[in-house]
Amino acid sequence: MAILYFIFPISFSLRFFLFANFISLCFFFSFAILQERNLAERILLHHSHTIEVSSLLPSHSCKPSTVKVEKKTSLRVVHKHGPCSQLNQGKAPNHTEILLQDESRVNFIQSRLSSSRDVKETDAAATLPVKDGKSIGTGNYVVTVGLGTPRKDLSLIFDTGSDLNWTQCEPCVRSCYDQIEPIFDPSRSTSYTNISCGSSLCDSLASATGNSLRCASSTCVYGIQYGDSSFSIGFFGKEKLTLSPTDVFDNFYFGCGQNNQGLFRGSAGLLGLGRDPLSLVSQTAEKYNKLFSYCLPSSTSSTGFLTFGGSTSKSAKFTPLASFPTSSSFYALDFIDIKVGGRSLSISQSVFSTAGAIIDSGTVITRLPPAAYSALRSTFRQLMNKYPRAPALSILDTCYDFSNYNTITVPKIALFFNGGVSVDVDVRGILYANGASQVCLAFAGNSDATDVLIYGNSQQKTLEVVYDAAAGKIGFAPASCS
Repeated sequence: MAILYFIFPISFSLRFFLFANFISLCFFFSFAILQERNLAERILLHHSHTIEVSSLLPSHSCKPSTVKVEKKTSLRVVHKHGPCSQLNQGKAPNHTEILLQDESRVNFIQSRLSSSRDVKETDAAATLPVKDGKSIGTGNYVVTVGLGTPRKDLSLIFDTGSDLNWTQCEPCVRSCYDQIEPIFDPSRSTSYTNISCGSSLCDSLASATGNSLRCASSTCVYGIQYGDSSFSIGFFGKEKLTLSPTDVFDNFYFGCGQNNQGLFRGSAGLLGLGRDPLSLVSQTAEKYNKLFSYCLPSSTSSTGFLTFGGSTSKSAKFTPLASFPTSSSFYALDFIDIKVGGRSLSISQSVFSTAGAIIDSGTVITRLPPAAYSALRSTFRQLMNKYPRAPALSILDTCYDFSNYNTITVPKIALFFNGGVSVDVDVRGILYANGASQVCLAFAGNSDATDVLIYGNSQQKTLEVVYDAAAGKIGFAPASCS
């Protein structure tokens, strides 16, 4: 260049021109890079939630949902550990205990779906076998129904993973745990009748409980145990059920528990919403045509609803129910894909189809196949790398310390099902908070690729989940409760 300069001297004006153009090019490329970066940030924000950290933390006051449910039989749903529930008395379990109980439920569901169990017959009204074909943990959400004549209101946990309906009954021959309402006394109801042994109704208990038939004198006896070691044993009876002033069922079959123990936390029993003939869904099919829906609130301090019958939500998108060869009680789905921050995880379909998937109102944390969870966690961590990490919380291994932040930005997560159905997970279903200093990704991985995917209730929050069993489909409508 120096040689050329001496041979062809460059004028000052030309040098200035070249320098100015060089500077212009530098500004142009810098501006282009900045624009590209801004575009990427705008795209990321479009696929993110920006929220206050305080909104993830529990409130000590009840804030009922203002959403009105029209033209349906509707029951108010509350979380059993929240301030909206009358069951919320005394010390509630901590988050580690809740997640360990959830893990017990999941383990029993996996066991139940992976193989059938032969249950040995035991003495009536004694104890249940240690291993039971219907061993799943109890749920988290409670509704109030009326039972008997005159009507007695009872708070029952509802669960799509259970079939048998039951409540504690006087005289509690063996044991009854503490519950908020007075224990139901069948002797004071003019509409109660025991079911006799040898009847077809008694025979139907085998599929609803997974236990062999038992009798006490001539009365049919049921027994069921749950994954958290809770159990109920008692007489199988018929009673009047009241869901609303206009929705009364005279021939409602349920368990009248005489020996009950476990983690039911003040509730009177359980309402089974599974697919067995003895579930509430099947027993009320003539009126509701096996159509029901629920919306689980975004936090324990708000309320949701459980509805029966009526017309389906106009905004609901439906995916076909899938078949499950080892169980006819659970509601099975076909998972297709997951997006995080607008990015498809591009997971092979075989990852989801190997073990199949179910939706469950009683499982807290969604369990994904190992490969799917690994992809979800990796992408989520990448998009959250500006936040400091926190120690793991039980089964939740991706946690953050937001104690020095007022607001945070969290990538959106969407789940995709057969039929082109996508479901956006509410931000309070993406994160599970144990205080501002430990907020975790609210998903977990299964231990084996052959374990079933379980779509848990944390990821169902604020959605109206519509079960249309007669039509063989499940729908999801967004933002249906607070």
